[in-house]
Amino acid sequence: MTRLHILREAMKEQNVDGVLITSPINRRYLTAFTGTAGVAFITLDKAYFVTDFRYTAQAKEQINDFLIIEHKEPIPNVIANIVKENELSNVGFENKTISYEEHLAYQQKLETGFVPIGNMIEKIRLIKTEDEINILKEACKIADQTFEHILNYIKPGVKEIDIANELEFYMRKLGAVSSSFDIIVASGYRSALPHGVASEKEIQTGELVTMDFGALYQGYCSDITRTVAVGQISDELHSIYQTVLHAQKLGVDGIKPGLSAKNADALTRDYIDSCGYGQYFGHSTGHGLGLEVHEMPGLSFKSAEVLEPGMIVTVEPGIYVPEIGGCRIEDDILVTLDGNTRLTNSTKDLITIPVA
Repeated sequence: MTRLHILREAMKEQNVDGVLITSPINRRYLTAFTGTAGVAFITLDKAYFVTDFRYTAQAKEQINDFLIIEHKEPIPNVIANIVKENELSNVGFENKTISYEEHLAYQQKLETGFVPIGNMIEKIRLIKTEDEINILKEACKIADQTFEHILNYIKPGVKEIDIANELEFYMRKLGAVSSSFDIIVASGYRSALPHGVASEKEIQTGELVTMDFGALYQGYCSDITRTVAVGQISDELHSIYQTVLHAQKLGVDGIKPGLSAKNADALTRDYIDSCGYGQYFGHSTGHGLGLEVHEMPGLSFKSAEVLEPGMIVTVEPGIYVPEIGGCRIEDDILVTLDGNTRLTNSTKDLITIPVA
C-alpha cells in the first residue's frame, strides 16, 4: 500500500477531497522531493506538485506519480484552478505549518471549504517502512561509530564546543549530511542543563560529560545520548549515573507493542522517583524519530498513544541536579511484533576517561 493510498483513506475519514501539503517534511515524505520550494496537492484520484523554474527539473527527476506544474503566478492561484478543474468541495490544509498570511491567501482564492487536517500526515509517518528502517539503522550506526571516536578526544582542558565540532565533523565524514539537531555537550555543573548546547566551558577532572547528538542521513535522524566520567567522580555523581542507567534499561526492556506511551514513560519515571530523584527528571521519557528528530509518539505521562510495530522511539531518562551535575542516557528503539530492537548499540556502562 503506497503512502498516497494510505493518505487517501485518511482523507475519506476526515471528509476532505483535496489536501494541500505545505510542510517541507511532509512534502518530502509524500513526494521524495528534496528541494526547498513547492507544495503538493492530492485529491482522491490525482496528485500535483507545484514549484518554480528553479526546481522543475529536479522535481521531474525525483517525483513519481505526481503531475509537475511550474507556476508562473502565485501558488494559491494555481491550487484554486486545480480545485475548480476537479470540482472539489472540501480542501484540507496543514494547520500546524501554514502561516496566517498563507492561510488568508488560499482562503481568498479557494471557492470551497478550507479545513484543518491536524496530524493526518504525522499519523501516517508513525509506522516506518522497511526502507525507512534501513536508513535509520544506518543513521544510528553513524552515531555509534562517532561516540566510539569521540572517547579518544575528550580530556581535561578541551572545550565543550570543540567536542561538538568534532562530533559533527566525524558524522559528516561517515556519510551524514549534518547533525540532526544542535549538538548538546554539557559538562560539570552544566550537565544539570537538559539542553545544554555546547559552550566555551573547558572539561575538568572529576566531571560528568553528557553528549546528545545524532546524524542526519538521507533525510532521517538518529538521536543518541551518552554520559561519561572524566577521571574519578564523586559518590553522588556515581549514584546519579547508576540510577539513570537502571531506569533506562527498564525503559528499553519494557518497550513492546500494545504498551501505552504513558506506561512507557512510567517505566523510567517510577524508578527514578523511587530512588529520590523524581523532582530532577522533568522531561518525557522519549519521543518518536524519523524525518524529524522529534516526532509522534511522545513517551509522556500526558500521552494517550499506544505503541505499534514499526514505530521508532527514543528512551532517554535523565537526572539533573542544579550545581551538582546530571546525566542522560538515550537509545533509539524499533518496536517489533514481539518486543523491540535497539538501533543504537554503544555501551551504556559508565566509561571513565583516564587523566594524566
